[in-house]
Amino acid sequence: MHKYTIKVPSSTSNIGPGFDVLGLGLKLFLTIHVTVHDDERPTTIDYTDKTPKGSVSLDLEENLITKTALYLARSYGTTLPNGLEIMVDNDIPLGRGLGSSGTAIVGGVMLANVACGLNLPKERLLDYCIMVEGHPDNVAASLLGGFVGSYLNEKASSLPPMKWGAENTIKQEDIPYKTSACIKMKWSKAIKVVVVIPKYELATSLARSVLPQQYDRKDIVFNLQRVTVLTHVLGDDVPNPEVIYEAMQDRIHQHYRQKLIPGLPEILALKPGFMKGFIGACMSGAGPTVLILATENFEAIGKKIQEIFMNYKDESGKPIDSYVKVLEVFNDGAVVINEDEN
Repeated sequence: MHKYTIKVPSSTSNIGPGFDVLGLGLKLFLTIHVTVHDDERPTTIDYTDKTPKGSVSLDLEENLITKTALYLARSYGTTLPNGLEIMVDNDIPLGRGLGSSGTAIVGGVMLANVACGLNLPKERLLDYCIMVEGHPDNVAASLLGGFVGSYLNEKASSLPPMKWGAENTIKQEDIPYKTSACIKMKWSKAIKVVVVIPKYELATSLARSVLPQQYDRKDIVFNLQRVTVLTHVLGDDVPNPEVIYEAMQDRIHQHYRQKLIPGLPEILALKPGFMKGFIGACMSGAGPTVLILATENFEAIGKKIQEIFMNYKDESGKPIDSYVKVLEVFNDGAVVINEDEN
């Protein structure tokens, strides 16, 4: 018997104008503990009490971690071996805009890579993550870590249709190599992330459904100008709050999605000077979590955002409750730890 652990950082994406482009790995983790038994007992997956019973399937063909692992394994003509006891300890809330599905997908490819002895580089694992997720921003940040910019290249348009289950006959050579380009950029050590997490879920599919099919040129140019500046100024040793705030403005997605999150328009309108240390606010991914960039006064800023949420009501008519986490950027990405050596 031996043991190993897979740690996958959560992620936030977009950071204002970088819709489907920017991702940021955060020190909030999906942790997968794997015990490899010497006998042929069936492989199982379960979750600690942090994940409510019934909220995630324990069927290997339905659970996003294991079905992603099986997808990768089967494309290489193998499958997950018997004898694996998989226990998942997940600190990332589901459906809140912190990359929970992306971390599960990354965890799945890391699991297959180790359990099946594939020894694939992260660059190739990313192709599979994109195959499942459809876009690279969250999965790239969780797999590679740090502040990541990415795009899909023309090879991504030739990706074969997703087919789950044992009937999947896709072969690894059918999945193009290097379907995206990802670059890690500098993130200022002075900037921390404050996330204010409402206690309700918002499906990414719903958040995407409210976006228009076409945009005015002026709005596209507005975002291009700001995302270009933002990727540079977020790496400054001494952050400039006014420049970062303006560079975080967006006309592509938040304007359309804010109606799904009561209180968000008021929060997005907050400017530097609102509180000491505050730089700017945006949606985290597709929401409903709000992401705050700050240089100090983190807990107090988070508490103030909570108070704003409490002034608004959810669908049941109750004030919107939320909780705060102060997070640092995690630069290492997904890692495998051999517990036998510890």
